[in-house]
Amino acid sequence: MGAKREPGLRARALTVSAAGGVAAGIALQVRHVRSIARDPEYLELTAPLGGSPIRVLSADGTRLHAEAFGPDIGATVVLAHGWTEDLRLWGPVIRILSGQGLRPVGYDLRGHGRSGPAAGHDYTLARFGEDLEAVLAAVTPDGQRATVVGHSLGAMSIAAWAQDHEPGVRARAAAMVNTGLGDLISSHLLIGEIAKRLGGPFAGRLLLGSRAPIPSFSSPLQHAVIRHAAFGPEATTGQVAFYEQMLVACPPDVRAACGIAMSDMNLWPAVARLTIPTLVVAGDSDRLTPSAHARRIADTLPEPAGMVELEHTGHMSPLERPQQLAAALSRLVADTAPLPPVAAL
Repeated sequence: MGAKREPGLRARALTVSAAGGVAAGIALQVRHVRSIARDPEYLELTAPLGGSPIRVLSADGTRLHAEAFGPDIGATVVLAHGWTEDLRLWGPVIRILSGQGLRPVGYDLRGHGRSGPAAGHDYTLARFGEDLEAVLAAVTPDGQRATVVGHSLGAMSIAAWAQDHEPGVRARAAAMVNTGLGDLISSHLLIGEIAKRLGGPFAGRLLLGSRAPIPSFSSPLQHAVIRHAAFGPEATTGQVAFYEQMLVACPPDVRAACGIAMSDMNLWPAVARLTIPTLVVAGDSDRLTPSAHARRIADTLPEPAGMVELEHTGHMSPLERPQQLAAALSRLVADTAPLPPVAAL
């Protein structure tokens, strides 16, 4: 009799064990969500920035959302965020620069944040360059020039803009943060080898252009994957959760279209067109755009304004190192400020 009951007992034991595992998983998920909801840094990052909205219409009719901060008389610093982000990425930097009397202006890239979807679903990099030109025309006071700063895809937008426009007309300096201008897949520290084995460029388009849905709720596993992929070793729970929120909010079709545009990108010739003082910023732990990209950009700029490599920092420098990044941008603004008029003798 005992031998006949053994399979049933074993099945019940497995059922109890599985139920215990599910319960433990649910408890872990609840603790994870609660820890984020109560995290002071996460609460600060998600607090409204309180900027003054500016409506911008790009050359192809795409509606762009921008916001201005700080005093109207301050030097304008235009901030472009990266792929799957929105202008709130710059929140910590905006607060610092505004406190220094500067006038930061952030805008959402097409299809991101509060900007409209691209007209004709056009997410080519040339269009991102045209968007920057439209923002500069809308937010720069007459007779003045801005400092343009881009993170990741935002910096690629600066290069695309320089390729088709004269940078010195609307800008007096630029900063390229955590970016590359080509060969992203082969140097990618996470998917580079996978792409090579799967077939190079085609695999790159497949990986970066994926429309796979991202769960709308945070989980310990998803949180850990994002931390490993996008952040350095000293990133906080609040920083990772805040970016995770932006990533989830980015429409899958926009994410895929931009990913494909970046996988096909070759903006290296545009470096020669950046004829304004240009600062390059990298993270020494950036797995998405390793610092080798930054060094190549810095080495080929016509008007280099230095290179800053932030220690123990991943791809998200505006979140991970806002103090250091803001300090570097403030120096760039001060070093490139127009000279005061010379008094007549």
